[in-house]
Formats: sequence, structure tokens, C-alpha cells
Amino acid sequence: MKARILTALLFATLPLAGAVKSAAVKPATARNHAETLAASMPRFRWENFTTANGLPDNHVFAVLVDGDRVWAGTENGLALFEGGGWKVFTPKDGLAHRAVLSLAVDKNTGDLWVGTMGGLSHISAGRIDTYTQLNSGLSNDVVYGVGVQGDFVWTATAAGASRLNTRTGEWSLYNERNTPMAEIWTYAVSTGADKVYYAVWGSGVLEYTIATGRWKDYTDPDGENELVLFKDQGLIHKITTSVSYVDNTLWAATYFGDSHYDGRSWHNFLTKDSGLPSNFTNQVKGLDASRAWFCTDKGLAYYDGVNWAVYRPALDTGKPEMYIRDASGKITPVAVQTAPAHNYVLGIDVQGDDVWVATAKGLSHGIRQK
Repeated sequence: MKARILTALLFATLPLAGAVKSAAVKPATARNHAETLAASMPRFRWENFTTANGLPDNHVFAVLVDGDRVWAGTENGLALFEGGGWKVFTPKDGLAHRAVLSLAVDKNTGDLWVGTMGGLSHISAGRIDTYTQLNSGLSNDVVYGVGVQGDFVWTATAAGASRLNTRTGEWSLYNERNTPMAEIWTYAVSTGADKVYYAVWGSGVLEYTIATGRWKDYTDPDGENELVLFKDQGLIHKITTSVSYVDNTLWAATYFGDSHYDGRSWHNFLTKDSGLPSNFTNQVKGLDASRAWFCTDKGLAYYDGVNWAVYRPALDTGKPEMYIRDASGKITPVAVQTAPAHNYVLGIDVQGDDVWVATAKGLSHGIRQK
């Protein structure tokens, strides 16, 4: 009996001929997969801007790419990066308030719309005009989001949504009295040719269909529960912070995860089952129906529809860090020399293959490396 056991153990430890070949191939295959995946994900050389090189404040709320120009909304003024240098606009120049929260450009006119803590400013041909509660139909002077849709400028404010008809000057107000929003703290807006979406703090996402003029709400089927009880059954949480509407697809960010909605079905993302570095998301920017950028409090994440890449200073050492998470959950570090200015990321915009990233401690320019 003892001899049979020893013989069985001996044969169990001896690989078969086919197994030897398989064992030799697997590590190389894994390496090749990791290298191929790493090569397919965007890699950047990061240049960071702070007050030391022209930024009016290191706390950057928003960033907007306008062709060769880049606008940055900071806690102490609006900054324009053009021709390698910075120009700063403050209330002394006519800006509504020094704290700039949101930005949008009218692609037809080139005009810039600036949401601030003290009203909405309009910059056109070097002139700055400001709209407030006192001189216009703006819902509230705290303008968290702004978007342009044709002749209309939509704003997300601390007291509901507002829409300005730039041709007639007429304002329309949307709040708990004429929309499904239970709360009126609108945090972001995303405009499309057919629909407009709002992120409403405590009321989920609101959808406005331009053809019908009707509103529809999307809320968390779990209610106020921070635990996800019904996976992919709807919006992941009702405390929404950002919306991005592109290619007939809605991307929604919350402080408890993120959601993707293609008009038929929902898909939710959490740190436990995706490459999100944190569920606490400040902004999401969809690139198309399957790809998006996520700005979280623990770094910047890119999703290509299957795999994830994260860019940040390492949380423990502060050293530049990039890693990739594939569909199976395998995490592969990528050697990098630079990183965004800070882990707390508030906004992002795209400039060709490059990205510009707003953080709590500076503005970062990610230069795509081929």
C-alpha cells in the first residue's frame, strides 16, 4: 500500500511530455499578452502646470480644449493657454467670479461660456458679458455646468436648470415644478443634437428630448442604499456628478460608481469588478459608445470597452504610476517616468491624441507617446 502511494506521488510530480511544452509556453504567452495590451493602451508623457509656470491657481475645476487653445477654470480665475504662454481673466476683466467651475465653447461662433460661483459669463470677440439672477433669468449664480446646443445655452445651477435662447434672449427655467427632479441641485449638463442630459445631485439623471420637449428621469433602483442590490438594472446611484452623451450613449458618474446606458440596457462599473481606481468619480467623458475617461479621487482611468488603464502618482510613494487591468481582472504595471499633477482629478478634455487633465494641484497635459 505504501509503495503504491509513493509511486502515485512520484508520477504526480513528473510532468507529461505535453505538459512540459505547455508549461514552457504559458509564461511567454502571458508576457506577450501583457506587452500587446500595454502597447494598445494610451501612454503619455505628462507636463504639469501650476502657479510656478503661469497658472493663476493650482486648484483646477475644469479644462476645455478649443482647437490649439486650452482654457482652464481655476479657483482664482480663468486661464488661457495659447502660443506656449498663459493669459488670465479675473473679475477685474469682467468675469462674473474668480472661481470658475465649468466651461463650454460654441463651435459655430467660437464664443466661450463660463460657469462660475457668481454667475454665467459670455466671452465673445474679447468682450465679457455676465448673466446673474439679478439681471437675467439664470436660476442661480452658482453655475456647476454649462453646455451649448444650437442656439441654446443650458446651465446646471445650485437651484435647477436654465436655458438661454441666444437669438431671442429668452430664458426657460426647469426645476421640481416642471421636471421629475426631486432635488434642484443640478451638477452637470451634456448636450446633444437630439437630447440633453443633467446630473442631478440626489435625483439621478434627467433626460430632455428636444423633439418633444419632454423630461424623463433615471434613478437608482436600490433607492438610497449604497449597496448595489440590482447589478446592471439601472443607474448605479442617484447622487450623480457628471453626464456625457455621445454616439447615442449616456455615460453617468456618481460618488458610488459609474454607469453606461445605450438606450436599451445599463452596465455599471465599480472598483470591485472593473479598473476604476475609486468609485468616487468627479467627471466622466465619453469618447464614443464604448470608450470613456473617468476622473476620480484616486487617479485618472481610461476604459477601451474591455480593458482599463490608470494614470496617477502612486498613492503610497507619489512616484509616477500606470497600470492596466484586462477583462480577466489581471493587473499589469507599466513603467512610466511621469504622471498627472495629482490623484484628485476633476476634469478632462481631449486634444487630438493628447489629453488635458484638471486636478486639485495643477493642470496636466498628457502628450501621447507612439
